[in-house]
Amino acid sequence: MLTNRGVRVSISTVVASRQMRRQTAKENTLHSPQQEPVSPDVLVNNVGTLYTFCPLTLRAKEWIDEHVQDDAQLFGHALIVEHRCAWGLAQGMKDDGLVLA
Repeated sequence: MLTNRGVRVSISTVVASRQMRRQTAKENTLHSPQQEPVSPDVLVNNVGTLYTFCPLTLRAKEWIDEHVQDDAQLFGHALIVEHRCAWGLAQGMKDDGLVLA
């Protein structure tokens, strides 16, 4: 037993913790597995009092066409949304499986 500032630690605990530090992230079960990067469907940008939602995929464009009013404000291909509506729009997109960035 080792004593460090009143804490008793066994030698096996010290050796085990040193061995865990030597393991790579793949070998160490304490690290979460790395996932493949997912390409976004919609690029969201905060431009002060407005948000832009720029569809990057056909699926995102179709989602906007289906769920957003016809008189919505567009800037090029990007949908312009007031700050108060952005969260609800983003949540609806996420709920339907779109990936936002």
